[in-house]
Amino acid sequence: MSCLFCAIVSGAEPAHHVLDEEHVIGFLDVRPVFKGHVLLVPRVHHETLPDLPGDLLVPLFGVAQRVASSMVEVLGAHGSFVAVNNTVSQSVPHLHVHVVPRRRKDGLRGFFWPRTRYDGDEAEDYADRLRTVLA
Repeated sequence: MSCLFCAIVSGAEPAHHVLDEEHVIGFLDVRPVFKGHVLLVPRVHHETLPDLPGDLLVPLFGVAQRVASSMVEVLGAHGSFVAVNNTVSQSVPHLHVHVVPRRRKDGLRGFFWPRTRYDGDEAEDYADRLRTVLA
């Protein structure tokens, strides 16, 4: 498949899934801004938010709301950052919503974010914790 996120949706590419619903799946970003950073994608390929049919707005952003709440509940975050890039800075041309756990004084400044990596089984631990609350 030419679209990485379509391949993840189909199961052809691996991901640390945190939720799997009728219209939306969520999985950990492999290069998170902060650990627990989730990407939410519609199952059907749409490149940008303007391309998304109106009947998918509530399913997608309803899930974003739930994921943002879960980060406070299970990851100990103080809040979250929710973002969508449309074309510019969109590394995969498949609509995706970033939900990033935030903590006071976490060092995030503007739009120049450092990235980190998971160690060992750490990604699966984060995915398990979020999956438990989002099921």
